[in-house]
Amino acid sequence: MNAQEKFDKFLTKHPHPHVAFFNRPHLSRRRFFEVLGAGVTGSYLVQRAGLGANTVVTPQLPESPKGTAKNVIFILLAGAPSHVDTFDFKMSNGITPAAAAPATINGILWPTGILPNLAKNINDFALVRSMSSHALVHSLGQTWTQIGRNPAAALGNIAPNIGSIVAIEKTPERTPSKVFPTFIALNSGGASGSGYLSSSYAPFKVNPSTGGLPDTMNVDGQVRMDQRWSLLHSEDDVLRIQSPLGKDVDDMDSFYSAAKGMMYNNTVSQAFSYTAAGSARYGSNSFGNACLVAKQILAADQGTRYIEITVGGWDMHQNIYGAGGNIKAGTNIFTLGNILDAGLSTLINDLKDAGLFDSTMIVMAGEFGRTVGPVTAAGGRDHFLHQFAFFAGGGVKGGRTIGSTDALGAKTVDPGWSRGRDVYIEDIEATIYSAMGINWTNIRYDDPFGRGFEYVPSAASDTYGPINELWG
Repeated sequence: MNAQEKFDKFLTKHPHPHVAFFNRPHLSRRRFFEVLGAGVTGSYLVQRAGLGANTVVTPQLPESPKGTAKNVIFILLAGAPSHVDTFDFKMSNGITPAAAAPATINGILWPTGILPNLAKNINDFALVRSMSSHALVHSLGQTWTQIGRNPAAALGNIAPNIGSIVAIEKTPERTPSKVFPTFIALNSGGASGSGYLSSSYAPFKVNPSTGGLPDTMNVDGQVRMDQRWSLLHSEDDVLRIQSPLGKDVDDMDSFYSAAKGMMYNNTVSQAFSYTAAGSARYGSNSFGNACLVAKQILAADQGTRYIEITVGGWDMHQNIYGAGGNIKAGTNIFTLGNILDAGLSTLINDLKDAGLFDSTMIVMAGEFGRTVGPVTAAGGRDHFLHQFAFFAGGGVKGGRTIGSTDALGAKTVDPGWSRGRDVYIEDIEATIYSAMGINWTNIRYDDPFGRGFEYVPSAASDTYGPINELWG
């Protein structure tokens, strides 16, 4: 029995349900009252958990976390891009347009017509081509990709974003002078939150604009704002600080203080705003602007350690190569690929120029892949389990691929890493934690159910783990 067969046996014993698209959530009258009662009980349990919080068990690892990255930029390709048209490119005669312009660069077949700028950065990144998804439903898969576990499993509803785990682990390293949130989500209004953890570890969500961060100035001016701030504290500090009303009020006070620290702050203004010329370098689009702001946030060194960026539109069930064969028509693999290419390539180059590339790991993946071989009757590609992951910076050795697929890109023929099986998002999660110097087998016993929340599910039994081959 090989490694993949052993892992498949594990999945059989511990199933990861693949929820069907039309299996919409619904509640019967009886179930409604069961949930209502559970909500009351859950509220009690959350309060109870807070009394014995922050108990973390750290199992002994056979190896230390790599600790090569100070920061992470996680790019979610929402909608799931076609791996065989991008980062596991397969040229299919009579199917793939000649405009994809494939060329072999550093031994890697590359679509220079779709991702032209990244062709110049091939030595800067590594591609995992032996990756597979657990599910083929967009919402389920996107959440799974962000929390590193099955959202439909026992603790799925309370599971924090990977970025929230990074935030809680890195908060002790913050100093009072660091005013940016530890976890920032750009163009990611639907980003998964902090789960059962305090909302102070939730993503700070913002859509970049030339005007910078909104609401950081008061219309009546800074002097009047400071006067109001002093008056507020003089009136309710007795209930606000170390509040007899409980932790929720303390948390609210910390939110107020954090927000105040970002007001009338030149560093905030410079990091979150940009010029038209700066935007043009990144492609003059929302994804490029997010990449630009991400670079500026990290360069400001104000406490942010994890940034999530979402770029959607990859759900190309029709006209994947352009309407009517016109590669410039509509949202297709060429138009969206060029947007991704311009922003990501410039981000890599600017991080290098700023001396931040070696300390910043860029991780990129969608929720699954797309069907291979001929396109559908609608000229598109449907949902498919096999996919890819992209890694750059943070000590990753670039210019190579890990794992390989068959001629169609349908299945793994060589896993390319020590576990000898397909890579899953849980392995990606463990890799992120290892790069950040975090023990991926940690178990927190502050969850509201007292079950023990594993940073990476089943990692303590070595079911999932980091892709150490990324570091060469």
